[in-house]
Amino acid sequence: MRRDPSFDDISPDVGEIDEQALAQLVEEDADHALALLAEMTAATDPTLASLAARLAGRLLLDVARVGPSGSRGIGRLVTAAADRADGDLDVDASLDALLDARAGGRSLGADELRVRHWTKPAMALSLLVDRSGSMSGDRLATAAVAAAACSWRAPSDWSVLAFSDRQLALKSQDDERAPAVVVDDLLRLRGRGTTDLDAALRSSARQLERSRAKRRVTILLSDCRATAGVDPAGAARRLDELCIIAPGDDADDARKFARSVGARFASVESALGIPTALAAVL
Repeated sequence: MRRDPSFDDISPDVGEIDEQALAQLVEEDADHALALLAEMTAATDPTLASLAARLAGRLLLDVARVGPSGSRGIGRLVTAAADRADGDLDVDASLDALLDARAGGRSLGADELRVRHWTKPAMALSLLVDRSGSMSGDRLATAAVAAAACSWRAPSDWSVLAFSDRQLALKSQDDERAPAVVVDDLLRLRGRGTTDLDAALRSSARQLERSRAKRRVTILLSDCRATAGVDPAGAARRLDELCIIAPGDDADDARKFARSVGARFASVESALGIPTALAAVL
């Protein structure tokens, strides 16, 4: 990390992050700031890694909140953060935050409280994150923004699966995990294994089978070079909807695969491009 010329400015001492220097870097080059923070979440110093994860999560969630949030209607009773939904305070789900705030003599943010409300999702999203290659800072940041953006657009019906030659469910379709927790887990991912695209697409289909939404969409974040398993074309065509988002500097195979299976396609140069790309394919 010290090879990055901005690192010493942002972290002038062991276990420290200068938030003013970070804010300046975000203003000058937000992509660089997000990638560096994502890289710092793997620091060997646990204090620095924890600080970087907290700040990265906050920034990534803010970047992702572009476009319409998911629509709501009559359906099942669910719990959500108070800054994302209108409803009655869920005291049980909010109790830890309430006690922590009282003990610390501080006021609570709406994102720390939980409310109960009725919802029937119009759209369900299942995000597949290809982790078979190197998971560097920019790739980690891109994957984390994609997860946060999915949570923003389908807040009560979304899932995130990281895949290589096997799948890791960071959030199941009917799981109530908070977006910040999922983003934090994504930032801790490291690359491994070969690419079994067929198995990943079939896992996404199983996740979406749990949804009651009218529209069920798989978002695939990958270069789409399958190096393990069987031909993924059949699994791709059986999905209700498939949208592929590929890295801008390595998009040819993904574009060809999207064309061959009838999927919608976009490419991104950086994490900041994810909200626009997601809006385009949806």
